[in-house]
Parts: sequence; structure tokens; C-alpha cells
Amino acid sequence: MSRRRFDALFIDFYGTVTSGDRQAVEDTSLRVVQDLHLPVSGPDFAVEWGKKFFAAADERNHGRFRNLFEIECDTLVETLEARGVHGVDPVPYVNRLVDYWADPTLHPDSARALDSIDVPICVVSNADTKDLLSAIEKHDLRFDHVITSEDVNCYKPAPAIFDRALAEVGLPPERVIHAGDSLHADVSGAGPLGIATVWVCRTGRIYDVGTSRPDYKVSSLKGLSEILA
Repeated sequence: MSRRRFDALFIDFYGTVTSGDRQAVEDTSLRVVQDLHLPVSGPDFAVEWGKKFFAAADERNHGRFRNLFEIECDTLVETLEARGVHGVDPVPYVNRLVDYWADPTLHPDSARALDSIDVPICVVSNADTKDLLSAIEKHDLRFDHVITSEDVNCYKPAPAIFDRALAEVGLPPERVIHAGDSLHADVSGAGPLGIATVWVCRTGRIYDVGTSRPDYKVSSLKGLSEILA
């Protein structure tokens, strides 16, 4: 009998297992634009905010760690100040994102696709732990391991979060595959460590600064079972 290609699956959560945060971010951005009468569209403001968020998340690791809620607040303030708007309390706006993190919509294919996978599954997510666990419980999902950026004090694509996941499953990187919807966080994070990567390229994805090339590309989680066979 031939040996299977991979002995464990690492998987991103938001945007991969559940809906991405594009709608939540754009809705929140639109509210900011309307409340403050900014001369920009909601989607364009979302991109401005997103660029600052990605840059901050790449820097807020280990000793400089800030959780996701704090980074969203910090970068919303920075985005507004860059437009000459000062003194805005970001918390009411970012709380709209927290509502999404705690209760995102499950992709229709996710539950069945995950149930069909017969290797250990480890969630590896840039997320605040409480919100992610709430979302997992909300949808009655079962994973063998869950690793968040808040657990490790770093964000994908930094290697430490993947190193923690490898330690949890007790496998070398070549025996693991990681699936996620972000070329920046998922593909460019796992690939250089020798972990095979699957880019889950769903329609309606949020803006992504990544350019790395994945080993595999799928449009839904239905394709994972064949890759893992």
C-alpha cells in the first residue's frame, strides 16, 4: 500500500472555512465614511485601512504583539489621521468586526468537506482566541488542534505560529499541508517552511497583498480530500 502524501492538515479559518470578512470590513468602512463625511467610497476606505492593517500585523509579533482587536483599532485611527481626521473613538466601529469574528457564516461546503478528511486537522488562524472559539462552537465544528495568533503572540506569515502547529501535531513540515485563502498570510507563511500549500481561492475574497505561488489551488474545500488522498 502506498503511503499517503500528507499526515495532517493545517487550515485557516476566516475566509477559508467561514465567509471572509470582506463584507464586514466594507460595511464597517462605509459606516465610518458616512459618519465622518469622508470623500471616499466604503470599499476604497476598506483598502486603505487593510493596507495599514497588514503592515501592522507583520510588525506586531512577539515582544511587540497586539491582539487583532487592538490592531484594528490602531490602524483605523492611523487611516483616519492620514486623512486629517483626529480624535475618533475606533471601538464602536471595530466592535462590528468582533460581531463577525464571533459569528461568521459557514461556507456551505465546509462541514461536509471537513468531515470527509481522515487526518488530524489543526486550525492555524490570525485571530483572537475567544472570538475564534466562539465561532467554532457556534457552528458545532470539531478540530484536533486550534492555534491562534493570540496563543503564540505572532501573526501569519511569521513562522512561529506554524512551528507551534507542527509541534502540536508532532510531524515534520513535509508531512503536513496548509490550506488558506490568503496568499500573504497562508501561502507565503507556510511554504518557506517546507509545508505544502493550498490556496483556497473563493469568489469575493477581500483585498490581499500576497503574491506567493501555492502548490495547489482550489475554489472550495471540496478539493482537499483528493489532495490529501
